[in-house]
Amino acid sequence: MAHDHTHVQQFFGARAADWDSRFPDDGPAYAAAVADLGLRAGDAVLDAGCGTGRALPALREAVGPAGAVLGVDLTAAMLDAAVRAGRDRSGRLVRADVAVLPVKDGALDAVFAAGLIAHLPQPARGLAELARVVRPGGQLALFHPIGRAALATRQNRVITEDDLRAEPNLRPLLAGSGWRLESYVDEEARFLALAVRQD
Repeated sequence: MAHDHTHVQQFFGARAADWDSRFPDDGPAYAAAVADLGLRAGDAVLDAGCGTGRALPALREAVGPAGAVLGVDLTAAMLDAAVRAGRDRSGRLVRADVAVLPVKDGALDAVFAAGLIAHLPQPARGLAELARVVRPGGQLALFHPIGRAALATRQNRVITEDDLRAEPNLRPLLAGSGWRLESYVDEEARFLALAVRQD
């Protein structure tokens, strides 16, 4: 694992055991975001930075038994928590860096990424890697169960103009990484940016 991920692993490793209990009401928001991704039965989907796997059951339901669900996370403790919660029954869990995925080019139909982009040391590189593993026309959902302002308040910080998730910053970042931003929602109760893999 790259040395620049150490702080991410430490942050999430220390919080993995009680992560789900800290945010017990997020389930419906995850399910709604997965629904907006428009998956079909038989699709192959990646949960990038899956954490404790909260999206995996909704992803499995969306793609059905014939589909493929892969959850990837850098932090072993988060994957352990996903297993303890039984979410490994909804998809295969792999410890890996989303910037260097063990997935073939164009193998996936979609990527779901909750809270991921702010934790990527090199966001353009990570997004380009996600584009590599998705077929042209495939989808990307960048999601958070609360909006940018609510998250900043929770973290006792102020949103700055260089916030990666601000639409004027996110749109060109995605475009330069192989994606086209299709829709953008940033409201109190959720953040959801949907993008399509460019040809």
